[in-house]
Amino acid sequence: MSESTYLQLRSLITAGGELQLSLRETKIPEPGADEVLIRVLASPINPSDLALLLGPADLSTARAGGTAESPTFTAKVPANLMKGIAARIDQSMIVGNEGAGVVVKAGADAQSLLGKTVAVLGGGMYAQYRVAKAAACLALPAGTTAAEGASCFINPLTALGMVETMRRENHTALVHTAAASNLGQMLNKICQKDGIPLVNIVRNAEQADTLRKLGARYVCNSTSANFMDELTDAIAATGATLAFDAVGGGKLANQILICMEAAINRKSTTYNRYGSPVHKQVYCYGVLDTRPIEIDRTNVGMAWGVGGWLLTWFLEKIGPQATQKLRERIAAELKTTFSSHYTAELSLAEALRPDVINAYNRRATGEKYLINPNKGLQ
Repeated sequence: MSESTYLQLRSLITAGGELQLSLRETKIPEPGADEVLIRVLASPINPSDLALLLGPADLSTARAGGTAESPTFTAKVPANLMKGIAARIDQSMIVGNEGAGVVVKAGADAQSLLGKTVAVLGGGMYAQYRVAKAAACLALPAGTTAAEGASCFINPLTALGMVETMRRENHTALVHTAAASNLGQMLNKICQKDGIPLVNIVRNAEQADTLRKLGARYVCNSTSANFMDELTDAIAATGATLAFDAVGGGKLANQILICMEAAINRKSTTYNRYGSPVHKQVYCYGVLDTRPIEIDRTNVGMAWGVGGWLLTWFLEKIGPQATQKLRERIAAELKTTFSSHYTAELSLAEALRPDVINAYNRRATGEKYLINPNKGLQ
């Protein structure tokens, strides 16, 4: 590779049903007048990145190839899943939604960012260099590393978006699943700081202990024999009628609705055959469980909803002015409320190793991986 080129991580799914991951050598671009060239030093692997990076490939069919410096990774995509990804067939896709690095070149109208460490949300961050509009960059506070700022968009904005959705839809408390995650810990800090009651649902005792050490008051373990009673008690204590579900499959959304209805009915003095008139809402924003969502309407009444929630569409809905206020809060609390912790830092080549892919694709609660495209380079 020459001094005028750089590496990008690319994801391609062929018409024949094969996922192909590779590193592509590309010419380093020149920034336009209102653009900057960023030397990328940190980019997290988020669930939304995995959806593009790996698609619906069957990783049990994975094969490694190429060389140590330029590895490749292939896997088969089941034929019955190809229709759902028709729009991306035979397109080499750049990957990496967000990240941070140092501005090494700047256009005439962006000189104020030259030499600064910035974060950006714009795709294509699994690359050694990335051109971005200066207006899209968030200049990080002095003394902030690229790793500290790499995750300052998706998880922080998602957590703040949940709270903002609660307020805009006239709820007063929240339920959150997979709550010991990096995002879940941020949400706990936000709710504690803002005085918002939060019910956390986790999957084991270790995760429950993690949240309690952070000051979480209401933590329910979904594997507990008394989970439904404990969740109902927590919802009754908080008055939560809005939930954000990262699991997105199976019975958990239904269990939350049942417990919400039961908590509301504890205070009811009259019987209504249609259930309580209080609206109960579960938004699914993740797919940790890829099974269909199962809803048994027996004990949820008639005032409820289950739907999808996506950060991109939420930000479009609230507009640039409201979004900027959220970004300003993130910058101010980057090392406290919105701090992120990583399991491992990977080079581009390491990110294509089958054992490493299996590790970060587990999407295990509390595990988060960071790609440094320039790892080991001067």
